[in-house]
Amino acid sequence: VTDLPDYPFKGRFYSGYLDLKDNLKKYHYIFVEAAFDPSIAPLVLWLNGGPGCSSLMGWATENGPAVIPDFENEFKINNYSWHKLANMIYLESPGNVGFSYISSSLETELAVNDDIVAVENFQALQDWFRKYPTFKNNDFYITGESYAGIYIPRLAEKIVDYNAEVISSK
Repeated sequence: VTDLPDYPFKGRFYSGYLDLKDNLKKYHYIFVEAAFDPSIAPLVLWLNGGPGCSSLMGWATENGPAVIPDFENEFKINNYSWHKLANMIYLESPGNVGFSYISSSLETELAVNDDIVAVENFQALQDWFRKYPTFKNNDFYITGESYAGIYIPRLAEKIVDYNAEVISSK
């Protein structure tokens, strides 16, 4: 992102879409590089819950580099932004939340439950690391709020199972 109108933060951040395996779903994300050496700063995935609440809510009102304070209508620099200590990924999930979308009207593609969200968040994360491979060695954390308390451990389980499978296949 080179310019976001009325957004006062001028550091490095990116916005885009992550492809899921079936290629019918695109998960939107915002990635904010850490204020200090992003190559060694931890990488944090932020998820909002709801379900159905965009993770941009956290980016825009809580821990992003600029936030809209309560009872105001414009962004202000956030002196407590999490990007000061970590690289931040804000992932909008499940599909059809925020700017994420599903290119299908099939009921089977629109179905959502905790298992589906875990699989799709994992697929989105895999695509994120394909787009940003230099961050594969950074310490990685998953956090969020609300119903993300369900999403986070299920995604963590997928990551642990995948890593165990990769290690055992060597």
